[in-house]
Amino acid sequence: MSQPRQVVPRATYLITRRVLRRHFLLRPDAAITGIVLYSLAVSSRLLGVEVHAICAMSSHLHLVVTDVQGVLPRFLQRFHRLVALATKVLRAWEGPLWEPGAVSAVQLLTPAAVVETMAYVLANPVAAGLVWHAHEWPGAMVRVGDIGLGVLHARRPEVYFDPANPQWPEHAELPITLPPDVDKDSAEGFRAAVAAELARMEAQAHEDMRGQGLRVLGAEQAGAVSPYDRATSFEALRDRNPTFAVGREQEGAWRAAAAAVRAFRTCYRAVLERWRAGVRKALFPMGTWWMRVFHRVGVNDGTVPV
Repeated sequence: MSQPRQVVPRATYLITRRVLRRHFLLRPDAAITGIVLYSLAVSSRLLGVEVHAICAMSSHLHLVVTDVQGVLPRFLQRFHRLVALATKVLRAWEGPLWEPGAVSAVQLLTPAAVVETMAYVLANPVAAGLVWHAHEWPGAMVRVGDIGLGVLHARRPEVYFDPANPQWPEHAELPITLPPDVDKDSAEGFRAAVAAELARMEAQAHEDMRGQGLRVLGAEQAGAVSPYDRATSFEALRDRNPTFAVGREQEGAWRAAAAAVRAFRTCYRAVLERWRAGVRKALFPMGTWWMRVFHRVGVNDGTVPV
């Protein structure tokens, strides 16, 4: 049984999803970039999810989003399904697109975590040795200067999306918004902080590459690889699927967040046992998703002592 996770309104997340066996099916050509941006634009608009950052790598996707209405599972289901179906048509690919298992959704609980994570997302192509600077990446990508100011545009892809279906408009817009705790007065400082962290990560990646005697592949070559090839570099097995992040040197915030997660899971399991025993009026803790949506259980709105 997987661990229960809270889904609450206005939470900000790092979302990561990997392509099956690290195939390059999301190679950063114009067609895939259009599919990713269009799918993200129509899905986020429908479900009220705000997008702060995106980086589509050849073998995985990163997003930083705020789930305004507390519908993250619905959003992820829709967005990833659209990308998968359209990509499978484009690439003539049979079978699943995505790696089996749960999507990684890491809640960002502090301003430091948001800054560091957004820089991490944008630095991905540099850390992978594909381009020298993040802004050179040819795939779906947010630039630091777009955060809170930019709007990405996408035309309806020529594959999968039926022009006769009114739910697929010819054009879709994707606003790149500021995280909820950043207002207009602090926006410039926030962008500067992300830019500084991104520069630090790029410099570290350059140093690592020089130390290993490696060369940057380059945007043109990255966009020309076969989508049916796959990464063969060593990748350690992932034995953890983190729930939250607080950023560097945030020990107090980490302890508080870990205690909150433990309390939620303990309460959830206790109430689940009561529900299974036939106590249908048992209230699940605030943030319960699956049981509320699929079994219509009652959820504590915060006014009832647990």
